[in-house]
Amino acid sequence: MIIYVIKRLLLIIPIMLAVSFIVFTIMSLTPGDPARIILGPEAPQEAVDQLNTELGFDRPFLYRFANFIIGAVTRFDFGFSYRTSIPVVEEVRARVPVSMRVAFNAILLATAIGIPLGIVSAVKQYTFIDNMSRVMGIFLASVPAFWLGLMLIYVFSLRLGIFPTSGIGSWRNYVLPMVTLALPYSGIQLRFTRSAMLETIRQDYIRTVRAKGVPEGIVIFSHALKNALLPIITIIGVSFGGLLGGAVLTESIFTLPGLGTMIVSGIRTKDIPIVMGGTLFFAMMFGIIMLVVDLLYAFVDPRIKAKYSR
Repeated sequence: MIIYVIKRLLLIIPIMLAVSFIVFTIMSLTPGDPARIILGPEAPQEAVDQLNTELGFDRPFLYRFANFIIGAVTRFDFGFSYRTSIPVVEEVRARVPVSMRVAFNAILLATAIGIPLGIVSAVKQYTFIDNMSRVMGIFLASVPAFWLGLMLIYVFSLRLGIFPTSGIGSWRNYVLPMVTLALPYSGIQLRFTRSAMLETIRQDYIRTVRAKGVPEGIVIFSHALKNALLPIITIIGVSFGGLLGGAVLTESIFTLPGLGTMIVSGIRTKDIPIVMGGTLFFAMMFGIIMLVVDLLYAFVDPRIKAKYSR
């Protein structure tokens, strides 16, 4: 298994290089230059050219990309922010806790809602509970996160005054962003859990267990759910990775000082090092999450663990 983990970690390297090239290319091809955005439209062209030279933006594209990659690989140096002159590593380090806190709490809430409802929906197939669960799952999975966030702000902040609309002063500041991210993904988890459970409880070995007189609760949770965990674990891992990326928009709506807000601000000011640092962190985290998901397979299914041991 150690060899497998090493191979998967090495596989993240070409993925990071591909993501770096794509993001760097997109940011470089967008109209405008960082000096003009920083200094404003009224600044003289001489000052703009001088600042672009200081930032290194006047260099050829391939030279700037190669210099970025060499610095990131050899010295773990992603450069300095064009706008604040603060090292990108420090900016990312300061904002990671906020994004991780929101995403982790959101995945816990989404799992607490989606998986139990999916199990109940599968066990009570074609009943009123199943129909309501399916309708709710489709509705939640279809709701745009930005619209849901704005509606939550309007109801719970502006109308009721229960939760603040921005900041990270207390746990109350994280409630609305967490719910905004969690509800759509809970609908997705509900639908996947229901499908996985329905496929499992129709298997012959489940009929055999029931024929032996085993209580229904043990049948569902000890036999059916255990064998339906693989697709459920997969969707949880993918959802967690999606929550990290989806936090870009949510953090902007709630003005949270996380990586999402940092990336959006970097895109607006064409701050390429900032955008690269935040995007690469998301890409690295997603690769690690997928590795953890694959390793969890081995603990759930002994057959997969045997394959890793070869």
